[in-house]
Amino acid sequence: MKLFARAKLSAAALATVTLVTVSAGFVETAPAYARAPSKPQPAILNASAVAVSDKYAADAAEQIFNEGGNAVDAAVAIAFSLAVTYPEAGNIGGGGFMTLYVDGKPYFMDYRERAPLAATKNMYLDDQGNVIKGKSLFGYYAVGVPGTVAGMSEVQHRFGKLTWKQVLAPAIKYARDGFVVDEALASRREEAAKDFAGKTNFDTYFGAMKAGTTFKQPDLAAVLTRIANQGAKDFYQGKTADLIAASMRGHGLITKQDLQQYKAVWREPVQGKWNGYDVITAPPPSSGGIGLLQLLQMKADLAPDFKDVALNSPQYVHLIAEIEKRVFADRAQYLGDPDFYKVPVAQLTDPAYIARRAAEVNPNQPSDTKSVQPGLGTSMPEKAETTHFSVVDKWGNAVSNTYTLNGWFGSGVVAEGTGIVLNDEMDDFSAKPGVANMFGVVGSDANSIEPKKRPLSSMTPTIMTKDGKVSLVIGTPGGSRIFTSIFQVINNVYDFNMPLKEAVAAMRFHHQLLPPNTIFWEPYRPIDGELAQQIEAKGYNLKGQDFSGDIQAIKINGDTPDAAADPRGRGVTRLIP
Repeated sequence: MKLFARAKLSAAALATVTLVTVSAGFVETAPAYARAPSKPQPAILNASAVAVSDKYAADAAEQIFNEGGNAVDAAVAIAFSLAVTYPEAGNIGGGGFMTLYVDGKPYFMDYRERAPLAATKNMYLDDQGNVIKGKSLFGYYAVGVPGTVAGMSEVQHRFGKLTWKQVLAPAIKYARDGFVVDEALASRREEAAKDFAGKTNFDTYFGAMKAGTTFKQPDLAAVLTRIANQGAKDFYQGKTADLIAASMRGHGLITKQDLQQYKAVWREPVQGKWNGYDVITAPPPSSGGIGLLQLLQMKADLAPDFKDVALNSPQYVHLIAEIEKRVFADRAQYLGDPDFYKVPVAQLTDPAYIARRAAEVNPNQPSDTKSVQPGLGTSMPEKAETTHFSVVDKWGNAVSNTYTLNGWFGSGVVAEGTGIVLNDEMDDFSAKPGVANMFGVVGSDANSIEPKKRPLSSMTPTIMTKDGKVSLVIGTPGGSRIFTSIFQVINNVYDFNMPLKEAVAAMRFHHQLLPPNTIFWEPYRPIDGELAQQIEAKGYNLKGQDFSGDIQAIKINGDTPDAAADPRGRGVTRLIP
């Protein structure tokens, strides 16, 4: 076990915590999943609840709860189910982050993808040192070593109540017997196929996926069955590992050695206090947790400037953009994999530092972008196609999970004989420091490519508690929009006292330092008409974006959970007594 320095701040501070690395890969054999019977716990809520990306995952969760499973069992069942029925983002060929609150204690599982052993810092540059367009996005060379199976194995083995086979059963059924494809999934498949044409084997596996038809995945069903019987060992050492390595041989960088050496990592979550709530969120290699805490505290520090400012008014948009400018300046300079680079978490979340950054905000007009520099000096990204789900059980345990393939259907590569869609997560590294990735965000050497390194992420699975009890479970896909979207919804709920569903559905916008003074608006709730004119009069450019998150959230009101799925997506909620 390797321990990194602990920073202890005041009760009012956004406290930084120890980052802990544990060599916690996969459980060797299926019998290792057996558990001693646990004492029955009294229910403290009148129902369990889920907010998930599709109805099949909700059905899977309901089945698990009805069999006596807890929030962790349900979360793992959801994750594997989405790998089948939400293949554009749900996955076992990608990776992600999970924030947990179990028996009154916070935990964080990092199962982010890693760079292959053969990866090099300049692997996406041409002879002139320029980034080769598309090389980190499409095809075999874009794939990082997947972590989802290892991560799910770790959390279920440690905290689940049911057997491993039970939680994989729904996904196996969906893969073997099929599921009905909806219009949204069919449309995404068609769009993705255009990017992959001639570069991958995508159409071989997904060409027959049409709206209204039943889609079966026998190869994937066989893989899931082996994982159910043999544990995660199959994926990283067994037949599935052999098939993935054979599929990559001669095309990409991943070998069986890469798979054998992959480890999921238990880390301490980043935690902070805000308005009487404890915020439990993602540590590095996520930039999102630090960013979210900076946003929340900076807005609190600027309370006089926000007084009597209406939600989503021109002045509100301006003040939020000023805050976000500074958060993204820090993100670009300081954030990376803590196993390779000492991320200054304590400094970035220090209340005095955040107050100083807040004091730089110009309440009247946009700050000059060039003047907004990383706040600690110079001593030292992710696409929308991610998915999130939130789970609370009647015993008060909670899971907030965000995982990703990066692009819709990842790299477009399907490992031959497996049905596993592989990620294009290598694009989340800085292919060249200072050059923007697909989502327009830049990075530094802290996020450069190195073997075994995890790329910087914006995924921000978050749990808020009060007096030791879960209050809110929230997260979203959306790349660099992730933590700004979560921030806005939290404000809507707690600062503007909006009901959860209204808070999730309200207009969202985004600013990320670059392009200069640009406010991104969304098609679901566009910035137009007089509001657009007033924002532009303040000196901003308005630019449309196709995607502004897909929030899945659960709020606890007394002993009753209230779940909301973002109307921007096809998610569903369900309460299970």
